[in-house]
Amino acid sequence: MIYAQILAGGKGSRMGNVPMPKQFLTLAGKPILIHTIEKFTLEARFDAIIVVCPPDWVSHARDLVAKTIDDPRVRVIAGGAERNDTLMKGIDYIQRTFGTHDDDVVVTHDAVRPFVTERIIHDNIEAVLKAPAVDTVVPAIDTIVQGQTATIAEIPVRETMYQGQTPQSFQIKTLVASYAALDDAQKASLSDSCKICLLAGHPVTMVRGENWNFKITTPYDLRVASALVEKRA
Repeated sequence: MIYAQILAGGKGSRMGNVPMPKQFLTLAGKPILIHTIEKFTLEARFDAIIVVCPPDWVSHARDLVAKTIDDPRVRVIAGGAERNDTLMKGIDYIQRTFGTHDDDVVVTHDAVRPFVTERIIHDNIEAVLKAPAVDTVVPAIDTIVQGQTATIAEIPVRETMYQGQTPQSFQIKTLVASYAALDDAQKASLSDSCKICLLAGHPVTMVRGENWNFKITTPYDLRVASALVEKRA
Protein backbone atom coordinates (compact mmCIF):
# COMPACT_ATOMS: atom_id res chain seq x y z
CA MET A 1 0.00 0.00 0.00
CA ILE A 2 1.06 3.59 -0.59
CA TYR A 3 0.65 6.16 2.16
CA ALA A 4 1.24 9.87 2.54
CA GLN A 5 2.26 11.34 5.87
CA ILE A 6 2.11 15.11 6.34
CA LEU A 7 4.31 16.18 9.25
CA ALA A 8 2.51 19.03 11.00
CA GLY A 9 3.98 18.56 14.45
CA GLY A 10 6.14 21.69 14.70
CA LYS A 11 5.44 24.64 16.99
CA GLY A 12 6.94 27.25 14.65
CA SER A 13 9.16 29.09 17.17
CA ARG A 14 11.06 30.90 14.38
CA MET A 15 7.84 32.47 13.11
CA GLY A 16 7.90 34.90 16.04
CA ASN A 17 4.97 36.03 18.15
CA VAL A 18 2.07 34.25 16.44
CA PRO A 19 -1.06 32.81 18.09
CA MET A 20 -0.74 29.30 16.65
CA PRO A 21 1.74 26.87 15.07
CA LYS A 22 2.85 28.09 11.65
CA GLN A 23 1.09 25.30 9.74
CA PHE A 24 -2.25 26.81 10.81
CA LEU A 25 -1.42 30.36 9.74
CA THR A 26 -3.41 31.72 6.80
CA LEU A 27 -1.98 31.85 3.28
CA ALA A 28 -4.25 33.31 0.58
CA GLY A 29 -7.35 32.87 2.68
CA LYS A 30 -6.81 29.37 4.03
CA PRO A 31 -4.39 27.61 6.40
CA ILE A 32 -1.00 26.56 5.05
CA LEU A 33 -1.76 22.99 6.16
CA ILE A 34 -4.85 22.84 3.96
CA HIS A 35 -2.91 24.03 0.91
CA THR A 36 -0.48 21.16 1.49
CA ILE A 37 -3.10 18.48 2.08
CA GLU A 38 -4.89 19.49 -1.12
CA LYS A 39 -1.75 18.76 -3.14
CA PHE A 40 -1.67 15.20 -1.81
CA THR A 41 -5.35 14.52 -2.42
CA LEU A 42 -4.66 14.99 -6.14
CA GLU A 43 -2.63 11.74 -6.17
CA ALA A 44 -5.09 8.84 -6.52
CA ARG A 45 -2.55 6.16 -5.58
CA PHE A 46 -2.46 7.10 -1.90
CA ASP A 47 -4.44 4.63 0.19
CA ALA A 48 -4.43 7.02 3.16
CA ILE A 49 -3.13 10.52 3.91
CA ILE A 50 -2.05 10.80 7.54
CA VAL A 51 -1.72 14.29 9.05
CA VAL A 52 0.34 14.26 12.26
CA CYS A 53 -0.19 17.31 14.50
CA PRO A 54 0.79 18.53 17.98
CA PRO A 55 -1.54 16.79 20.49
CA ASP A 56 -3.09 20.09 21.61
CA TRP A 57 -4.01 20.97 18.01
CA VAL A 58 -5.50 17.69 16.78
CA SER A 59 -9.09 18.82 17.37
CA HIS A 60 -8.45 22.11 15.55
CA ALA A 61 -6.84 20.32 12.61
CA ARG A 62 -9.70 17.82 12.36
CA ASP A 63 -12.20 20.69 12.28
CA LEU A 64 -10.26 22.40 9.48
CA VAL A 65 -10.08 19.19 7.44
CA ALA A 66 -13.79 18.49 7.94
CA LYS A 67 -14.68 21.97 6.69
CA THR A 68 -12.34 22.14 3.69
CA ILE A 69 -11.24 18.67 2.50
CA ASP A 70 -13.73 16.22 1.01
CA ASP A 71 -11.55 13.13 1.00
CA PRO A 72 -12.09 10.16 3.36
CA ARG A 73 -8.42 9.15 3.01
CA VAL A 74 -7.31 12.07 5.22
CA ARG A 75 -6.78 11.13 8.89
CA VAL A 76 -5.51 13.49 11.63
CA ILE A 77 -3.57 12.05 14.57
CA ALA A 78 -1.30 13.27 17.37
CA GLY A 79 2.45 13.45 16.86
CA GLY A 80 5.44 13.27 19.18
CA ALA A 81 7.86 15.66 20.86
CA GLU A 82 10.42 15.75 18.01
CA ARG A 83 10.28 15.38 14.23
CA ASN A 84 11.32 11.75 14.11
CA ASP A 85 9.04 10.90 17.04
CA THR A 86 6.22 12.39 14.97
CA LEU A 87 7.31 10.40 11.91
CA MET A 88 7.29 7.14 13.83
CA LYS A 89 3.93 7.96 15.46
CA GLY A 90 2.51 8.13 11.95
CA ILE A 91 4.14 4.85 10.97
CA ASP A 92 2.79 3.18 14.10
CA TYR A 93 -0.72 4.42 13.28
CA ILE A 94 -0.45 3.02 9.75
CA GLN A 95 0.62 -0.38 11.02
CA ARG A 96 -2.05 -0.55 13.71
CA THR A 97 -4.85 0.65 11.44
CA PHE A 98 -4.04 -0.98 8.11
CA GLY A 99 -1.70 -3.82 9.07
CA THR A 100 1.88 -4.47 7.94
CA HIS A 101 2.79 -5.52 4.41
CA ASP A 102 6.24 -6.03 2.92
CA ASP A 103 5.59 -3.65 0.02
CA ASP A 104 4.18 -0.73 2.07
CA VAL A 105 5.72 2.67 1.32
CA VAL A 106 5.20 6.13 2.79
CA VAL A 107 5.75 9.57 1.25
CA THR A 108 6.43 12.06 4.07
CA HIS A 109 6.19 15.82 3.65
CA ASP A 110 6.51 19.01 5.70
CA ALA A 111 3.11 20.62 6.29
CA VAL A 112 4.68 24.02 5.68
CA ARG A 113 5.88 23.27 2.13
CA PRO A 114 2.60 24.11 0.35
CA PHE A 115 4.14 24.54 -3.11
CA VAL A 116 5.05 20.88 -3.62
CA THR A 117 4.03 19.80 -7.12
CA GLU A 118 2.22 16.78 -8.49
CA ARG A 119 5.41 15.94 -10.40
CA ILE A 120 7.53 15.84 -7.24
CA ILE A 121 4.99 13.62 -5.46
CA HIS A 122 4.75 11.34 -8.50
CA ASP A 123 8.54 11.04 -8.76
CA ASN A 124 8.81 10.15 -5.07
CA ILE A 125 6.28 7.35 -5.45
CA GLU A 126 7.98 5.95 -8.53
CA ALA A 127 11.40 6.05 -6.84
CA VAL A 128 10.39 4.56 -3.48
CA LEU A 129 8.70 1.61 -5.15
CA LYS A 130 12.20 0.64 -6.31
CA ALA A 131 14.52 1.97 -3.59
CA PRO A 132 14.48 1.77 0.24
CA ALA A 133 14.63 5.55 0.77
CA VAL A 134 14.20 8.69 -1.33
CA ASP A 135 15.08 12.34 -0.74
CA THR A 136 13.91 15.37 -2.72
CA VAL A 137 16.79 17.75 -3.42
CA VAL A 138 17.84 20.79 -5.43
CA PRO A 139 21.45 21.60 -6.38
CA ALA A 140 23.15 24.08 -4.06
CA ILE A 141 23.38 27.49 -5.73
CA ASP A 142 25.69 29.16 -3.22
CA THR A 143 29.02 27.76 -2.07
CA ILE A 144 28.57 25.73 1.12
CA VAL A 145 31.05 26.28 3.95
CA GLN A 146 31.45 24.02 6.95
CA GLY A 147 32.71 25.22 10.30
CA GLN A 148 31.99 26.21 13.87
CA THR A 149 31.57 29.68 15.37
CA ALA A 150 33.62 32.06 13.19
CA THR A 151 36.09 29.62 11.62
CA ILE A 152 35.67 27.73 8.35
CA ALA A 153 36.82 24.12 8.57
CA GLU A 154 36.05 23.02 5.03
CA ILE A 155 34.57 24.23 1.73
CA PRO A 156 33.06 21.24 -0.08
CA VAL A 157 32.90 21.09 -3.86
CA ARG A 158 29.65 22.85 -4.74
CA GLU A 159 28.86 20.52 -7.65
CA THR A 160 28.38 17.65 -5.17
CA MET A 161 26.26 19.66 -2.74
CA TYR A 162 22.45 19.64 -2.65
CA GLN A 163 19.79 21.22 -0.47
CA GLY A 164 17.36 18.72 1.01
CA GLN A 165 13.63 19.30 0.76
CA THR A 166 10.62 17.07 1.22
CA PRO A 167 8.92 14.78 0.36
CA GLN A 168 11.15 12.09 1.78
CA SER A 169 9.88 8.62 1.05
CA PHE A 170 10.56 5.22 2.58
CA GLN A 171 9.81 1.56 2.31
CA ILE A 172 8.13 1.26 5.70
CA LYS A 173 9.64 -2.08 6.69
CA THR A 174 13.16 -0.72 6.06
CA LEU A 175 12.47 2.53 7.93
CA VAL A 176 11.09 0.76 11.01
CA ALA A 177 14.01 -1.69 11.18
CA SER A 178 16.55 1.08 10.63
CA TYR A 179 15.10 3.27 13.38
CA ALA A 180 14.93 0.37 15.84
CA ALA A 181 18.64 -0.36 15.22
CA LEU A 182 19.76 3.14 16.25
CA ASP A 183 21.11 3.77 19.72
CA ASP A 184 20.06 6.80 21.79
CA ALA A 185 23.07 8.88 20.69
CA GLN A 186 22.33 8.24 17.03
CA LYS A 187 18.66 9.12 17.49
CA ALA A 188 19.69 12.36 19.21
CA SER A 189 21.93 13.24 16.24
CA LEU A 190 19.16 12.95 13.66
CA SER A 191 18.50 16.21 11.86
CA ASP A 192 16.94 14.57 8.83
CA SER A 193 14.72 11.52 8.43
CA CYS A 194 16.73 10.06 5.55
CA LYS A 195 19.71 9.83 7.91
CA ILE A 196 17.84 7.03 9.70
CA CYS A 197 18.35 4.81 6.66
CA LEU A 198 21.84 6.10 5.90
CA LEU A 199 23.06 5.18 9.40
CA ALA A 200 21.68 1.69 8.84
CA GLY A 201 23.66 1.38 5.60
CA HIS A 202 20.80 1.75 3.13
CA PRO A 203 21.22 3.87 -0.02
CA VAL A 204 19.06 6.97 -0.42
CA THR A 205 17.93 7.84 -3.94
CA MET A 206 17.60 11.49 -4.93
CA VAL A 207 14.76 13.00 -6.96
CA ARG A 208 14.66 16.55 -8.28
CA GLY A 209 12.80 19.16 -6.27
CA GLU A 210 12.02 22.75 -7.18
CA ASN A 211 13.33 26.01 -5.75
CA TRP A 212 9.78 27.16 -5.01
CA ASN A 213 9.15 24.04 -2.90
CA PHE A 214 10.47 25.96 0.10
CA LYS A 215 9.63 25.65 3.77
CA ILE A 216 7.66 28.47 5.40
CA THR A 217 9.63 28.96 8.60
CA THR A 218 9.97 32.71 9.22
CA PRO A 219 7.79 35.82 8.69
CA TYR A 220 9.89 36.57 5.59
CA ASP A 221 9.06 33.13 4.14
CA LEU A 222 5.36 33.79 4.72
CA ARG A 223 5.57 37.10 2.87
CA VAL A 224 7.35 35.43 -0.05
CA ALA A 225 4.72 32.67 -0.10
CA SER A 226 1.91 35.22 -0.11
CA ALA A 227 3.51 37.10 -3.00
CA LEU A 228 3.96 33.86 -4.94
CA VAL A 229 0.30 32.91 -4.48
CA GLU A 230 -0.82 36.39 -5.57
CA LYS A 231 1.37 36.25 -8.69
CA ARG A 232 0.02 32.83 -9.66
CA ALA A 233 -3.56 34.02 -9.11
